[in-house]
Amino acid sequence: MKAVFFNEHGPIDVLHYGDVPEPERPPGWVKLKVSACALNFLDVFTRRGMPGIRIPLPGITGGDCVGEIVEADRDLGGWALGDRCVVNPAFIDDQSGHFEMMGETRAGALAEYCVCRASQLIRIPDPVSDTQAVAIPVAYATAYRMLVTRGNVRPGESVLVLGASGGVGTATVLLAKQLGAVITAAAGSQEKCERLIALGADAAYDYTAEAIDKYARRVTGSLFRGGGFDVVVNFTGGDSWAPSLRAVKRGGRLLTCGATAGHAPPTDIRFIFMAEMDIKGSTGFTAPEIEACLALIADGRLDPVIDRVLPLDQAIEGIRLLEERKVFGKVVIEPGNSR
Repeated sequence: MKAVFFNEHGPIDVLHYGDVPEPERPPGWVKLKVSACALNFLDVFTRRGMPGIRIPLPGITGGDCVGEIVEADRDLGGWALGDRCVVNPAFIDDQSGHFEMMGETRAGALAEYCVCRASQLIRIPDPVSDTQAVAIPVAYATAYRMLVTRGNVRPGESVLVLGASGGVGTATVLLAKQLGAVITAAAGSQEKCERLIALGADAAYDYTAEAIDKYARRVTGSLFRGGGFDVVVNFTGGDSWAPSLRAVKRGGRLLTCGATAGHAPPTDIRFIFMAEMDIKGSTGFTAPEIEACLALIADGRLDPVIDRVLPLDQAIEGIRLLEERKVFGKVVIEPGNSR
């Protein structure tokens, strides 16, 4: 089968498009013909290599997967060959604590075929397209868990979203708007800011033109004059971490679900205790959170932002654009459209 793969960790140059063996299906698993795969920074970090996480080589990334069941055990528990489904890419065995992530610790969906446990399949409501469904698990369900399950964002709260133009960023803007929050979206260009306003953000600003903490002080006031945002969402980390602490309102909270720009930034503990803020981390998603996002799409209340749809033989270019932060929303790969 055709796939995008790497034989060693490194820069984007280690990626190849070509032939690899079709994956073998263990008992209790299903084989899927991949209809769509969405890209995430998971693909970038896995290819580069992550300390403490063993990646089987050759590595095939792709955590977001929609596919058609083409091979399975006789008893599928309500599923049938030919059924369309989205995969929950995370698997956790509650008894042993064993964790697997599709597209990371085992082969993913940047290929014509992939395999997963039957227990990882989630039914797609009829009104939801493959392109919409495949955008959900790693980005939208992650944002949903961060905002709803962990963050308890409420109507009328002011929310500052950093890195708002990417997959998780646009998901956060759309979902926070659904919750009735007042959204300020931060992005790296005026063009992206304009697109975020069109998406539904109440305000947007270019963080390359003004520091996060200075912007917050200018538009909301200082910490001891009631300034700051009720909620600051920061999943970039790096140099943005300390300034974002200074943008949180007294009694507010900072939510994080990632560190795409660096995981060990300097911090400023003074603002944490002086603002009496809560810092809440959120890791991944659960099947009910994926299902909740799919239901929002089916009801017409959510439409994931798709930057572009590419065939599998152009997936490496899609990864390059993602890595260089030149996309707005999600990049979707459709293996069936490759040459």
